[in-house]
Amino acid sequence: MVRIVAAAVLIWVLGFALWVVLLPERGDDGIRTDGIVVMTGGPGRVDRGVDLLRAGRAKRLLVSGVARTVRPHELALTVDAPPSLFQCCVDLGREAVDTRSNADETAKWVKRRGYRSIRLVTSAWHMPRARLELSARLDDDVLIVSDAVPGERPPAAMSREYTKYVLRLLAVWLGIV
Repeated sequence: MVRIVAAAVLIWVLGFALWVVLLPERGDDGIRTDGIVVMTGGPGRVDRGVDLLRAGRAKRLLVSGVARTVRPHELALTVDAPPSLFQCCVDLGREAVDTRSNADETAKWVKRRGYRSIRLVTSAWHMPRARLELSARLDDDVLIVSDAVPGERPPAAMSREYTKYVLRLLAVWLGIV
């Protein structure tokens, strides 16, 4: 029994190290997508999404997980964007409260708009699980381009995120979406 536990711990540690090394970087690839999706919850995410929209990388932006009390013009002011940009091209998703509901909200938005490609903007440490959740809900022919926002996380928070990722990966493989 001790060997099984030791093997499991070793596999987790090696997997965690590999996961950290392979975390994605900012997607300065020049690819244009139908839409941009920002999953809220960390600094720099909305700013990055708006910058991409301004640069013409997509025609529309969804900010998923926005508090019900936040108004478009208020969010525009926080990212130094003209309110007209938010009126024409930004949708605020207010249903999501976690990564899974971000993915649900995004999948509905993608389907409703008939998009075939999106650029996903979230923190580098959050990207693997966000992509996993989103991929499980979108059609296989929808392209997801990762655009990670760099950010520091304490090791304990990183290990929790890795554990969540592994557990969700197992759940998706087992068909528990």
